[in-house]
Amino acid sequence: MSATQEPMYPDQSDFHYDYETLRTTGVILATVLAVSGILIAMSKKFTNCVKSSSKTPATGTPIPKTEVPPQTV
Repeated sequence: MSATQEPMYPDQSDFHYDYETLRTTGVILATVLAVSGILIAMSKKFTNCVKSSSKTPATGTPIPKTEVPPQTV
């Protein structure tokens, strides 16, 4: 490369991170995620979800049982 050519990748030594903004954004994001996780965990505790029985589907017809023969060695 000659002295008159522009380098392919310019010098990035002038680039600086704004650490204060990164730190603030990280704290806000962590707080939002933690609070939402707590709310989700607590909402499952307070809801009255009744799981349907595995014996009958939602239509009300019973599931036929099939017998599986014992396995022989």
